[in-house]
Amino acid sequence: MSTLAPRATRGPAARRLDARPGRAVAGLAARSVRRGATVLVVAAAAMSAVVAFTYESVVGGAPGGAASLAVLAQNPAIRTLFGEPVALDTAGGFTVWRTGAALGVLTGMWALLAATRLLRGEEDSGRWALLVAGTLPAERATARVLAVVTAVPVLAGAGVALALVTAGTPVRGAVLHGAGLALTGIFFGGLGAIAAQVAGRRAAATGAATAVLAAGLLARMIGDGVPALGWLRWLSPFGLTAQVAPFHADRVGPMVVLAVAALLVLAVTPALAGRRDVGEGLVRPAGARRPRRGLLGSPEAFAMRTVLAPWAGWCTGVGAYYLLVGLLTVSLTGFLTANAAFADLAAGAGFAGLDTARGYAATLFALLAMPVGGFAAVRIGALAADEAARRLPLLLAGPLTRTRLLLGHGAVTAVAAVLLSGAAGLAFWAGAALVDAPLGPGEAVAGALNTVPVSLLGLGAAVLALGWSPRLVVAAGSIPGVGGFLWLVISQSIDAPRWVTTVSPFAHLAAVPAAPAAVTATTVMLLVAACLAGLGVVGYRRRDLRPA
Repeated sequence: MSTLAPRATRGPAARRLDARPGRAVAGLAARSVRRGATVLVVAAAAMSAVVAFTYESVVGGAPGGAASLAVLAQNPAIRTLFGEPVALDTAGGFTVWRTGAALGVLTGMWALLAATRLLRGEEDSGRWALLVAGTLPAERATARVLAVVTAVPVLAGAGVALALVTAGTPVRGAVLHGAGLALTGIFFGGLGAIAAQVAGRRAAATGAATAVLAAGLLARMIGDGVPALGWLRWLSPFGLTAQVAPFHADRVGPMVVLAVAALLVLAVTPALAGRRDVGEGLVRPAGARRPRRGLLGSPEAFAMRTVLAPWAGWCTGVGAYYLLVGLLTVSLTGFLTANAAFADLAAGAGFAGLDTARGYAATLFALLAMPVGGFAAVRIGALAADEAARRLPLLLAGPLTRTRLLLGHGAVTAVAAVLLSGAAGLAFWAGAALVDAPLGPGEAVAGALNTVPVSLLGLGAAVLALGWSPRLVVAAGSIPGVGGFLWLVISQSIDAPRWVTTVSPFAHLAAVPAAPAAVTATTVMLLVAACLAGLGVVGYRRRDLRPA
């Protein structure tokens, strides 16, 4: 006599999941990025709306108005830093010039990171292999994830266009500007997805795609600043969106080129996903090599081993940018020194202190905390990725404690962040020295290191998230740098009360080397960073290791 096992009862949700696996994959991807997507869309629309609505108070009330600002912006240094100025006599044109490049980088970087996380990150953890082992092939699963990633830049572009139309700008210019931002995000999302197919690890994919983004930004800057090299703008999404010239020429041709490039990278990605084995990249490392046993004796040594290559990449990108802006020191400061009214106008537009080498350096170094803080957050995020990939349980099963592991990685990351800031300072000084600007190496390095407390706040926030909510490590670590800077710009643009502005850590930074360092504020920020990290260590010790 045999006994038949009862069939499991399957509910409607399970039957729908079997019937529409592609929809389930897309839904999971949307759930994974919903918080970051919301922040991106709201921030992009809010920045555009604030600048457009405050145009009259910022530009209209300045001596000479938009005409003077246009003359200021014709300087090669200004064009290199902020892009080609067009239609500055309109709220829409001024908004595009003031925020277009920044929003393009923000949207592209978000899409790039989301693509590598949802594709290569899931593959590294082993979950992707289970997903495509069923009825959904890798090509279709990749396409579904890409559809979600690319939908977010579209929403961000639509939000920006709607904000500009609400502010009273012409509809055509607003739509073209929003479409440019959307296509930029789509292109870099597809680029990140291609890198996820080519590289064998998430870190390598993210690094390669980020390097392309940085190269595109530099190409745009050089093309805008050097007329003879203007053709470089056709090689960069940022340059193509700039050539559209919303609210002025409203060119469609560059937009078509960018759309074709974006569609091309989207079309190539699923095909690449179907031509390789799951868990492998199209580019495979050499099969045989001598073992490398260096820097494996302690958590600190291993953290140093894992941080060296990423640090070199970040140092190259950040250093190249600050070398370039250092080369512009004499051009910009000389122009503003000879035209004091333009210096006052620049200060009214949010670029104070640009008429001296030290003030110019202080203004540019204020931006440094964003990439350095992002670097620190990403390195702590790598530890969270190791946990999600189940590489830590065996390591922590021995005498090594979680506290030692986290403190070792945190300490090495903090030192790497300081060295990255110092390298940016030296790169700026090298550029300034080549054009005989009156700025010493000590002053440049001091200006760069002045932003380290904000970067360490990002590190502390990332450690706090690792201890209590590991999935939010990179997002939390980016709040002091990126979020703090956006908060400062928006609050200053709308002339918010002082207590609102002081929420941003950037409001407490002194303009070093133009002014002495704010010792009290620096000390307080370092103590807050230490407290955040301490709370993160406590949470990391108390919680269970999580596989996702």
